[in-house]
Amino acid sequence: MSIKSATRRAPTLGGLLADVGDFAQHVLGRPLRPYQLTVARAIVADVLARQHHRAQSGGLWTVMMARQMGKNEVSAVIEAYLLTRHAQRGGTIIKAAPTWQPQGVTSFTRLRELLDSPLHRVRGIRKDHQALTLGRARATFYSAQPSAHVVGATASLLLEVDEAQDVDKEKFQREFLPMAAAHNAVVVLYGTAWTDDTLLEQERQHNLAVQRAGGEQRHFEYPWTFGAKVMPAYRQFVEHEIERLGAQHPLIRTQYLLQTVADRSALFSPEQRLLLQGTHARQTAPADGEEYVAAIDVAGAATGEGGQSSVVSDQETGRRDSTVVGIAAITRSDDEVRLRLVEVYWWTNRPLHKQYARLAHLLGEVWRCRRVVVDATGLGADLATRLQRALGPTVVEPFVFTAATKSRLGYDLLAAVNAARLLVWQDDQSAEQAELWRQVGAARMLPRANGQLTFFVPDHQGHDDFVTMLVLLVRAGAGLEPPITSTYALPATPWYGDEAARY
Repeated sequence: MSIKSATRRAPTLGGLLADVGDFAQHVLGRPLRPYQLTVARAIVADVLARQHHRAQSGGLWTVMMARQMGKNEVSAVIEAYLLTRHAQRGGTIIKAAPTWQPQGVTSFTRLRELLDSPLHRVRGIRKDHQALTLGRARATFYSAQPSAHVVGATASLLLEVDEAQDVDKEKFQREFLPMAAAHNAVVVLYGTAWTDDTLLEQERQHNLAVQRAGGEQRHFEYPWTFGAKVMPAYRQFVEHEIERLGAQHPLIRTQYLLQTVADRSALFSPEQRLLLQGTHARQTAPADGEEYVAAIDVAGAATGEGGQSSVVSDQETGRRDSTVVGIAAITRSDDEVRLRLVEVYWWTNRPLHKQYARLAHLLGEVWRCRRVVVDATGLGADLATRLQRALGPTVVEPFVFTAATKSRLGYDLLAAVNAARLLVWQDDQSAEQAELWRQVGAARMLPRANGQLTFFVPDHQGHDDFVTMLVLLVRAGAGLEPPITSTYALPATPWYGDEAARY
C-alpha cells in the first residue's frame, strides 16, 4: 500500500481517543462548533492531567453559553468521551441538575442517545434508573433539589452541575463538592446568567478575578454573538427575539447576553417609562370603528415583596386597596396587537356587588369589549364568574395569579413596553394618571429561582393595582393575536434542556 493511500485510511480508535474533537465528529457523529471545542478540550485536558497527577489541586470551571448554543451538548460529549476512554481502567462521573424531572432525566437521556453509536453498541451500555455504565466506567445523575438525598457518591473523573444558577449554594458546598475531594476530580458548573448571588455567578466572579491576576483560565463565556457567527438561522432567531422583546428584557439580558439582573431593581427603566408614554388623548366613550379590551384588578389583599399576599393598613398607605379597570383601544399591524390605554376607572371602598352591576354595563354595553381579563385571585373570583355569565365565556377570562403565571405576565408586560405595544394616554393632570405613573415608578422586580421573577410596589409605598391592571391588559390583547409559530414562548417550567433541538 502506498504512503498516499495509507494516509486516507480512517483514524484508529486510539487516534480518535487522542482528541475529544475527533471523537465527537467520527465516533459520535456530533462535530463540535469552534467555541464548544475550546471548552471540551480544556476540560478534558484537566481531567487527564489530574488522572496522571500533573494538575494542581483545587479550582473549578465555569461555563456560560447563551441559550440554544449547545452547552448541554458539550457536557454530553465530554461525558461520552471520558466513559469511552476509561471503560477498561474505570472511573466515575457525577452529574447534578436542579431537579431530577425534567432536568436530570434530560441529561441522562441525552448521554444515552449519544452513546448509541456502532462502537458503543458493540461494547454494550448498561442502564439503570440514574446511571449509565460502559465497561468499568460509570456516569450517575442526581437531583440537586434541597430535599434530595445524595450523600455518599464519589466522582473520580468529573463532577458537573447543570443550570448551576438554580442550584442552592449550601447544597452544592455541603453535599456535592465533597464528592470530588477524594480523587481531586474536575468540577464544572454550566449555566446562564441570573442574579449576582447565584452559585454560578459567584464562582464566575472568582474565576475572573484569578484570571485578572494572571492565573489559569477557568471561565468560558459565550454570548449569543458567538453562535450567530456560525449559525445564520440562530442569528436570525435571536435578532428577531431582541426586536420582539427589547434588548433590556430580562430574558434577552440573562439568556442571550449573559448579563445578571440586579435584585429588587426597578421594574421599568427610565427608557421603558418613556416608551409607555403615548400621544393619544383620554377617551370617556368609545370612538366609531374602534375595538376595545379591558383588564380588572379587583380590590383585595396587596401583594408583598415576596409575591405573597399581605394586608397593608390604611395608615401605612394613606388609602385602601382599590379596584382598577383599564380600557384599551386595539390596533393591528404586522400581525401584532397594539394597545392604547384610553380610560381608567379607579374605585375605592365600592362593594363588589355594585362593582359588578357597573362593570357589566360599562364593558358590555358602553365599550363593547372584545376581551376582558379579570384578576380572579381571592376576592376577584366571584366577580369574574358573574361577569363571565353576563358577557360570555369567550369574552371574560378569569385569571389566577401564581408564582409561575405572575412571572410569565411580568415578562410579557416588559416585552410589550419594549416594543411600544402598550401606550398610556397623554398627560391630562388627572388623579388616575398620576397614580398610574407613581406606581410605575415605584414598581420593583424581584428575580426568583428557576428564572422566574415577581413584581410589586414596596409595602410602604402603597399598592400595585395599576401595574397589575397593565399586566392583565397585555394578557387581554394577547388573546386577540393570531398564533405565532416562529417565536419563543416562555414555558410553564424553566428553560432547561434548551439544546433539545440538537438531538
